[in-house]
Amino acid sequence: MPAHYDLLIRGGVCVLPWGTESTDVGVRGGKIAALGVASDAGADATIDATGLHVLPGLIDPHVHLRDPGDAAVESIPTGTRAAVLGGLAAVFDMPNTTPAITDAARLAWKQEYAEGAAWCDIGLYVGATKENIAELAELELGRGVCAIKVFAGSSTGDLLVEDDASLERVMRSGRRRIAYHSEDEYRLRARRAKFKSGDPYASHMQWRDKETAFLGTRRLMALALKTQRPAHILHVSTAEELAYLAGYRDIATLEVLVNHLTQVAPECYERLGGFAVMNPPIRDRRHLDAAWAAVRDGTVDTVGSDHAPHSRAAKERPWPECAAGLTGVQTLVPIMLDHVNAGRLGLPRLVDLMCAGPARVYGVLGKGRLAAGYDADFTLVDMQRRRRIEESWIVSPCGWTPFAGMTVTGWRVATIVRGQVVMREDEVL
Repeated sequence: MPAHYDLLIRGGVCVLPWGTESTDVGVRGGKIAALGVASDAGADATIDATGLHVLPGLIDPHVHLRDPGDAAVESIPTGTRAAVLGGLAAVFDMPNTTPAITDAARLAWKQEYAEGAAWCDIGLYVGATKENIAELAELELGRGVCAIKVFAGSSTGDLLVEDDASLERVMRSGRRRIAYHSEDEYRLRARRAKFKSGDPYASHMQWRDKETAFLGTRRLMALALKTQRPAHILHVSTAEELAYLAGYRDIATLEVLVNHLTQVAPECYERLGGFAVMNPPIRDRRHLDAAWAAVRDGTVDTVGSDHAPHSRAAKERPWPECAAGLTGVQTLVPIMLDHVNAGRLGLPRLVDLMCAGPARVYGVLGKGRLAAGYDADFTLVDMQRRRRIEESWIVSPCGWTPFAGMTVTGWRVATIVRGQVVMREDEVL
């Protein structure tokens, strides 16, 4: 009797862990049931993927959905809708909300809320504070928790653990890999007086300079070695950090953002003003070139968007009063596909950075690759389709993107989460 599936994806070029191969995929019960399906197999639904590449469901491991907070800027329903429109099957949401996710009660609320509000799968970070260190070992084991997040340098929100003694206590509470915003808070405070309101927006990269980032990372690595607690350094932005972290692969993994692979200073500040301001800042071409070199040599483990929306009014304020953070969850996949078409990386490396990498770093079981028994998460892409990124397309309530007007080659066609077609041809189903 011919096999029967819930869903069949026929005729696509699949990016598999062992290479790229034209093969059919059968889905049953939300899992990948077969690679290479007999021609007489039946299915409740079939997708003709001829001319398309079938990727494992792509993951953005670094988003700020601002929920709880200000729904006029972003929320879990709107942010995850943007994610699936952008070709993402899962996102990992940061804890610096209002109020922050720092205790069991707030985590439980968010777990229950996300179950009914998210359009895709979602991982939740829990924020470390100086007050909740004793609870972290238990909090990191919570349902859907992807990691503990530590702000060693200040950014949006009030989460901050800046001193070595407190950082060491955090590292000794629990066992899983900790994700860090790595800037040195003391250097930030000492340098703040050098600048004044109304200075050029490019002052942002001068204040939060390369040494601020590099010093923060050196301090964290010393403590990680001392405590033997694995570390994941988020949004690494300097050539110095990338070279340094290559020597700590036994204890550290690292992330690079699409912004630091795509935008370059000072041009971005001249063109975008406050809409180029983020932490850590966009830097000059030397650092962008170093980031691409680290992608090519395998130093980089994950790529994310650091989707961090703010209202237009908050971004239009003079520097440094303007809010720091850029939208990105809906544009991450098209821009990375454009980089593939430009020859900066191959599709297998993209899958490693946005599927297998996040699954490996964060301990996500059953996701990150096309293989039998794994979750039936897929991102279908047309590598030849050209589109222009327009702000009218952005569904996050803030309504803007720093990539408006950019023409990309390579476009997401469908997003499938655990066997359910969530988005197809720009329509959320």
